[in-house]
Amino acid sequence: MIKELRFRISFLTVISVVALFALAACAPIAPPPATAPPATAPPATAPPATPGSPPAPGVTPGVGERYSIGTINVADIWVDPVSGSDTNSGATRTQALRSVGEAWRRVPASVVLTQGYRIQLVAGEYPESSLVNYWENRWGTATNPIILNAVDGPHTAVFRSDMNVFNTRYLYVIGVDILPNRDAFHCEQCSYILLRQMELSGGARSAHETIKVNQSNHVYIEDSNIHGADDNSIDFVAVQYGHIRGNRIHDAQDWCVYTKGGSAYISVSENEIFNCGTGGFTSGQGTGFEFMTSPWLHYEAYGISVTNNIIHDTEGAGLGVNGGYNILMAYNTLYRVGSRSHAVEFVHGGRGCDGDTATCAAHQSAGGWGGTGAEGQFIPSKHIYFFNNIVYNPAGFQSRWSHFSVHGPLTPPSGSNVANPARADEDLRIAGNIIYNGPVDLDLGLEGGCDAANPTCNATQIRADNAINTILPQLVNPAGGDYSPVAGGNVATRASVAIPSFSWSDAPSVPAVPGGSTNNAVGRNRSGAVRSGWGWPGAY
Repeated sequence: MIKELRFRISFLTVISVVALFALAACAPIAPPPATAPPATAPPATAPPATPGSPPAPGVTPGVGERYSIGTINVADIWVDPVSGSDTNSGATRTQALRSVGEAWRRVPASVVLTQGYRIQLVAGEYPESSLVNYWENRWGTATNPIILNAVDGPHTAVFRSDMNVFNTRYLYVIGVDILPNRDAFHCEQCSYILLRQMELSGGARSAHETIKVNQSNHVYIEDSNIHGADDNSIDFVAVQYGHIRGNRIHDAQDWCVYTKGGSAYISVSENEIFNCGTGGFTSGQGTGFEFMTSPWLHYEAYGISVTNNIIHDTEGAGLGVNGGYNILMAYNTLYRVGSRSHAVEFVHGGRGCDGDTATCAAHQSAGGWGGTGAEGQFIPSKHIYFFNNIVYNPAGFQSRWSHFSVHGPLTPPSGSNVANPARADEDLRIAGNIIYNGPVDLDLGLEGGCDAANPTCNATQIRADNAINTILPQLVNPAGGDYSPVAGGNVATRASVAIPSFSWSDAPSVPAVPGGSTNNAVGRNRSGAVRSGWGWPGAY
């Protein structure tokens, strides 16, 4: 079943904007423009580098690299939930406001900012009555962003309600915990969003999605603790450019994380992903056709790089691809994964129309893959590279059915624009991995996929190019959380294999998608150490 919730916004009328405090000495706020702001979706080519942005697509960021805020021009607005007053200027800590809502109202709406604003949040609890129903229509720039900052240090400022953000640009939330015991953060039609050093909790799997981002671009989630959802801890739909880096992502009933719906050019690295139901992380899945954005109307995911992650204790697959193009999964360590199914999967993505048949028909006419009905699983995959990973299921934790799940060809619905047959194994490459999982005769799980005629993926090749149940990985203490290899052991002395580069020459051309990175080298390990040559398998 395809599950997709459209973000419903109730646009609130802004009654007035309070005059800015004397410190800012700003000119009067300009009225909203008569027309809508420029489109925030990425152009048909990679966007130009801007101050405060990471390397452009096609440039491989270094391990540990974080989003650079750069040089900014901001005026501070202080908020103190105990000692502040909304009649104060907000200019200093001693003149702090009491509510975040009042601070947000002092940020001009529906104009491109020529002055940035940093809302300095003093340590304390911020109840729902202090916050904002909808954080919308604020258009910062790289130089003039909007920052919510826990001024006394990470985790000192706590929001007891969610953040619903719409049509907002250059919004950075730093060190603020969002603990509403329901969906924590939702952003639609946003650009340049940074979440850093936060805890975002949906409670005891009480949220539907802890973080949901849709129809947005340049989204960066860093060094945060994200958990508690009956569906996903992180759900990206139609998100292009960004990264998910250095986080603990856990306790979700479905996939802990997925990037789907035409999401593209996203790095998923150095995370710990654990206690997941359906699976750990997947590129792609299933999406309502109307929620996708042009030109990314074909595959569920494009140019996703998944490296140096620790993924453990998942009921379903630790990693998966469900309808992806140019997907790299390399140098990850998976531990105790697939208890109810298989360890890793390469299967079709889904696609249907969830009711907006006019938009679905328009996407189909433009060359997108789908229709106006409730079609099933048929989105193919192409160029999926699974290299130099460790999959280690110790005694008592084998995957239930098989090492992999690789689907065979399917016949897509007539008129869907998908080539027949739709394959999940076209240029699928599985090599250099250490897999220790169950009995020596455990099934590979090639469910019609990777047949003998497949030149890049077949049973003989998979067994020859990977160590499958022949090496018990010597890691320091994975049960205790230390996944590094024993010095001089059978992991640290095993050479990885070279990973071929990607080409974007056969990417969909109607409509044409921009090319992404071609370089699949992963030059540093999870701890930041330089890999000698291609190094050894696993995150460390």
